[in-house]
Amino acid sequence: MLGAALVTGALMLGVYTIVKTQSYGWGSAHTLGLGAVAFALLAGFIAWEARTDKPLMPLRIFRSRNVTGANLVQMLFIAGMFGMFFLGSLYMQQVLGYSALQIGLAFLPVALLIGAFSLGVSARLIVRFGPRATLVPGLAFAAAGLALFTQVPVGASYLSDLLPSMVLVGVGAGLSFPALMTLAMSSAEQTDAGLASGLVNTTQQVGGALGLAVLATLSTTHTNSLLHEGTAAASALTSGYHLAWAIGTGLLLTAIAAALTVLRPAAVTAARDEVDTELEDLTGEPAYSKAA
Repeated sequence: MLGAALVTGALMLGVYTIVKTQSYGWGSAHTLGLGAVAFALLAGFIAWEARTDKPLMPLRIFRSRNVTGANLVQMLFIAGMFGMFFLGSLYMQQVLGYSALQIGLAFLPVALLIGAFSLGVSARLIVRFGPRATLVPGLAFAAAGLALFTQVPVGASYLSDLLPSMVLVGVGAGLSFPALMTLAMSSAEQTDAGLASGLVNTTQQVGGALGLAVLATLSTTHTNSLLHEGTAAASALTSGYHLAWAIGTGLLLTAIAAALTVLRPAAVTAARDEVDTELEDLTGEPAYSKAA
């Protein structure tokens, strides 16, 4: 109970502090004070988990280099990608004048490609080359797509300016998510399988919340600064979104560096067994390696 209260308080206060920097500034006593409290709560959570008999999150899970690395990479990946979906929707609505339906259709290629690559291509590549060798190109595709988004103009054309980014991000995410799950699960002890799965879901939520808070705050601050200087609203908004997407690209590049330096190639047999289990759970059909 205490552990849940500490970690929830730390994350909520951290996100609140980041969002409120628009009003108080990054170096203000308000921001620094609440930020320090958030870190103290997080430190308290770690200390409590290390000493209690029934921890919410047993710290032994982090002894596995691949489990820790996969969750770190996933946090960076999700933090960078959320900026594209949330701020990309705002860009299409506020700058391009898209309706809600048009925005949904604009992102449809991403969803279709994630589904196609997650269920088919990614599984085959993981079985053939291993999860890390599949993950790194996936992250590179996603980073390239996000980098292209930083170049979209005020009067963008969907086919020439937006669709290439959608395709790259869809392919990249479709390759990356199954590889990250395989690394996190196949490297955990069998008794910690449920814990590892819960940790993966948690890092997704934490990465998304913190990443979106930071990117949206920086984008809004930059846009407001340009508006005060007399820049046209559409140009100011687009420039603010560009900044957020550039930072998101940096987060994905950091994720690639972490994948290359922290993660170790998982044993092909373990990776194949994990993919077999995931595919059979999803499709009810024999997995690729067993069929072969």
